[in-house]
Amino acid sequence: MRKPASPEIAAFLAVGRFAVVGASQDRQKYGNKVLRCYQMHGLPVVGVNPKLQTVEGVACHARLGDVPAGALAVSVVAPPAAARAILADAQARGVRHVWFQPGAEDAAAIAEARAAGMVVIADGPCLLVQLGFHDD
Repeated sequence: MRKPASPEIAAFLAVGRFAVVGASQDRQKYGNKVLRCYQMHGLPVVGVNPKLQTVEGVACHARLGDVPAGALAVSVVAPPAAARAILADAQARGVRHVWFQPGAEDAAAIAEARAAGMVVIADGPCLLVQLGFHDD
């Protein structure tokens, strides 16, 4: 694992349990690569996608509210139009740390999340670069 670039990234990774909203079975899509990156680094991860039950051998839940209880940090790899709904689910679930992967950001939703006290990583850093990822 590479050294975290910011206190927000360090705090995110310290949560120790992760969900990927927008998980995909397609290995070419970032929703799959981000999930595999967590696995590659031995980090516990689940997927969130209403159409799937498993991704890369791990459980996939229909929504964040279905993920079993406990601390959770969320990587978002979904269209920006879904950001507000994802953040509402995250807030209802008690999630404090959200990382919007590049291309998934919605400025208004991010501002609302920060105003609500959530720690949001957005506008640049990518988990794949931060942790280091290589395709098999």
